[in-house]
Amino acid sequence: MADRQHVYLFYRQVPELTKKATELSELAEKNGFNIVENHQEANIIISIGGDGTFLQSVRKTGFRNDCLYVGLATKENLGMYCDFHIDEISEMIAAMTDKHIKVRKYPTIKVNVDGEGTFYCLNEFSIRSGIIKTFALDVYIDDLHFETFCGDGMLIATPTGSTAYNKSVKGAVVDPLLPCLQVSEIASLNNNQFRTLDSSFILSGDRKLIFHVIQDGNDYPTMAMDNEALSIQHVKKVEVQLSGEVIKTIKLKNNSFWHKVKRSFL
Repeated sequence: MADRQHVYLFYRQVPELTKKATELSELAEKNGFNIVENHQEANIIISIGGDGTFLQSVRKTGFRNDCLYVGLATKENLGMYCDFHIDEISEMIAAMTDKHIKVRKYPTIKVNVDGEGTFYCLNEFSIRSGIIKTFALDVYIDDLHFETFCGDGMLIATPTGSTAYNKSVKGAVVDPLLPCLQVSEIASLNNNQFRTLDSSFILSGDRKLIFHVIQDGNDYPTMAMDNEALSIQHVKKVEVQLSGEVIKTIKLKNNSFWHKVKRSFL
């Protein structure tokens, strides 16, 4: 860990968490770490909160693949991204100072909307009708027109995001060792005019998923990147694929992805 000693703490500025952050800072400095005020100077980024805070820490610090992200839970349930609890800080410090530390890598999604820029997601990207009305999409897999969707929207999840929103719309839970995308429908309409697969499906990480928004007046969809909304008007084309970049976290013994799934749901 000699090359990872500069730590940035990400948390909500409330008295309870500020107190915990101060305790963590003091303990970290006693163990040879340096607490920095600018996340760009850090090579370890610790989020204090829950899974939502972890997702925000990744987004607000630019989805860096040159540093280690660590989730520190404040509630009883550790969640899917938090490997440590706020009351067990010493365990986290011990893991971070272990010279035999192993790194877990989570794939991320990149989304391009009408060529206006690239956006990244760790959990999922969703596109939904922005008004109380179904909307339609022509769905392409690479260059193949796969289906024309009509309904509330569609959801594209990473393997780690498969346990979140994706699971609630009956998508499958996917092992993060598989670099892939999962595509799930949200309240699809199937009739003589519109016909979809009516099932979640998995795409290889080498595939590109393309949505052409059918311009029928409902072309201002609500789009979400993890837990943050993206507002772009008159959307015509959305491209989604794995980014090739990963988010790195500490890999702990007896706390694999499937340990977490069992702990959270069974």
